Amino acid sequence: MKKGLSETCYRFFVNLANPTRLATLEQLMKKPMSVNELAESLGQEQSMVSHNLKPLLECNFVYIERDGKKRIYFANKETIGALLKVVENHAQNFCPTGGKCHLKES
Repeated sequence: MKKGLSETCYRFFVNLANPTRLATLEQLMKKPMSVNELAESLGQEQSMVSHNLKPLLECNFVYIERDGKKRIYFANKETIGALLKVVENHAQNFCPTGGKCHLKES
């Protein structure tokens, strides 16, 4: 793979291709939450949510602030908000299935 934008785009989208990470970002777009709050809202184990937060933090899709002993996670609304708007616009205006694309099994 070429260096530069192709590699950056690849890493960006691979990070977002995980359903747990996408669901986490959707929840954090609604409001900041702790890991336990995220786990409860997603119906996932806390360890699974923590595992999936790490790459989101590394790419600055998510930020942390401390509230006493608690860590509160925030979505990077500048990036994620804009990205979700682009996806929604594309689904509404350009997808023949209204955004309900079929995933083909390999």
